Formats: sequence, C-alpha cells, structure tokens
Amino acid sequence: MASTNHSITTEDYSEYYSATESGSFQLCSNSNVSAFSQVFLPTLYSIVFVIGFIGNGLVLCVLVKYHQRSNVTDVCLFNLALSDLLFLISLPFWAHYAAISEWTFGNFMCHAVTAFYMLGFYGSIFFMILMTLDRYAVIVHAQTSLFSKHRSVRASIVMAFFMWVLSFAASLPNIIFSQAKNTSAGWTCKEEYPEGTSWKLVSYIELNILGLIIPLSVMVFCYSRIIPILMVIKSQKKHKAIRLILALVIVFFLFWTPYNIIIFLKFLHQLGYMTSCKWQNDLNMAAQWVETIAFSHCCLNPIIYAFVGQKFRNLVIKILKQWFPVCFVHCTTIASEFSERKGSMSSRSSVVSSTKIV
Repeated sequence: MASTNHSITTEDYSEYYSATESGSFQLCSNSNVSAFSQVFLPTLYSIVFVIGFIGNGLVLCVLVKYHQRSNVTDVCLFNLALSDLLFLISLPFWAHYAAISEWTFGNFMCHAVTAFYMLGFYGSIFFMILMTLDRYAVIVHAQTSLFSKHRSVRASIVMAFFMWVLSFAASLPNIIFSQAKNTSAGWTCKEEYPEGTSWKLVSYIELNILGLIIPLSVMVFCYSRIIPILMVIKSQKKHKAIRLILALVIVFFLFWTPYNIIIFLKFLHQLGYMTSCKWQNDLNMAAQWVETIAFSHCCLNPIIYAFVGQKFRNLVIKILKQWFPVCFVHCTTIASEFSERKGSMSSRSSVVSSTKIV
C-alpha cells in the first residue's frame, strides 16, 4: 500500500537513465544508479507483487465467500485489500520499465497503470484511516447513540464509495498529466506538467500531507484515546489488542516516513536546493530503497488487519482446505502418524522406566 508520489517510480526513471532533459542534470552521471536500479527494482517489485497478491487475494476470497457474515470492519477490509491489489497490479509494469529503461506499453497504458498505482495508493491510505475512525467510534463512543445508530453495513458502503471518490480526486492530476513521451533516451512514462505552473510542487506537498501527516495524526489521536479505555477493561485479550494497536502505528511510521522524507527532499530539490550531482545521485539511490520498503507495506496489511484475528484465520484455513484438500489430507496424515509414533515412544519409555524401577 505511494506521485508525484509515483514520481519515484515513473518520473525518476528518466533521471536514472538519462541526464539530457534538463540543463541542471547535463553534467551529472547516473550510470551507477541506472545499473543498480535495472537489477534491484525489478527483483524487489516482483517479490512484493507475489507476496502481496497472495495475501490480499486470500483476504478478498474469504470476504466474498463468507459475505453473509460481513460487518463494517469486513467492508473496510475488503476495500483495503482491493486498494492494495490495484496498487500491486501496477508493479510488474514499473518493474519492466526499470529493467529495460524504456516504456513500451503505449500512452493509454501509461495513463491506466498510473491510475491503478495512484488509486491503490490513496485508497489504501484512506481505508486505513476509515478503519481507525471506525474503531475509535466503537470503543470511545460506544454509548453514543449517534455512532451506534449509523454504524451499519449500508453506511459503511456509502463511506467506502466516498473514500474511492476522494482517492480518485487526489489521483486525477497525476493521471491527467502522465503520458508516454519519446525522448533521446527512449520512451518514458511520467508526468508532463505545463510549463510555468506549480503542479509538481503541489503534488509533492499533497503526497506528504495525504500520505503521512494526516493518516499518522489520525492514528495517533484515535489510538491514544482507545488504549486508556482498553487498559481498564477486565479482559485477557486487552494486552493483545494494545500490542496490535502499537504495531499498527509503529509499522506505518517506519515504512512510510523514510519515503515521505525523500519526497520532501525532492520538493526542496525542485525549489533549487541540493542541486549538486552528488545530492541528485544520492536522492535517486535512496529513493529506490525507501520506495520498496514503503510499497512492501501492502504485503503486511493482510497480516496486520486480517490474519491476526482468530476468526479470520479459521476462515482462511477453511478455504485453503477446500482449495487444496490433498495437501491438507497429506499434512493431517503426517501429523497423526507423528502423534502415534510419539505416543508409542512415550509408552515404551514408560515401560522401560517401570522395568528399571522394579
């Protein structure tokens, strides 16, 4: 679960592989960054794609198959997994782009892949915010009739639709301005902002605000109110719930903060600061590392939000047994044989011990 948040994945490839489009870059050599990215990015993107696709695909399958049991949380989980899948669909295209240093899919696919990427990124962020607010409403305002009255599946579907509209609105400038362009270094897919406008600077700030500041602020505020309430509840599960909440905030902060720091440094670079070749190459190299860390967050979403629950884990195991019955039968047989052998060995050892005692 990233624009110029996809400036790192698309726009910056032209910086990795060519230094001819801007006079400020003409004297800089990006050969080391280019060689590194051609191997590093496709490999890491492929790993993130496979792991994330399996995890989020399982979440969708379980929620669709057992939709009659769905609630508000399930609606949010469904849309969060869908957002992550949209985001993941774009990664093979960016991986191919990095590997051969050229965009070969045409102008329409440049718009389409950018749309998948941006909608997936903002959708993932917004649905995490929605899930956080839902938990806040249920726990902190449990006695408030306003929240309990309107907390229904139908209301959550309306809210989900509203979140998709917000995601589309936030993504629209990048979708519109992205285009395939034939340059001296080959075809590129990146945003082509109108000359003399501040769209690029605005998109950097938009990413920092919508991608980190707002979601992190909402999570810190809501969970800082939730934890004290959980602490006074007499339940053995409260410590597990508190650990999960802390893990949510810490993981989000660790995975997305480095990425947003690089985005902010690129914002300063665009304003005319840190214009040396060393700064440019260091930023481009760092961008490859932090974006992969940030993108791998979508692989953790199913684990953090879905698989940690006992009920959901049981449904996952149930559906896997239906898909791969032979494997589960084989595993069950091995487990039973192991138990029998263990029991037989323990009985023999008890007999031997008794004999020794006698």
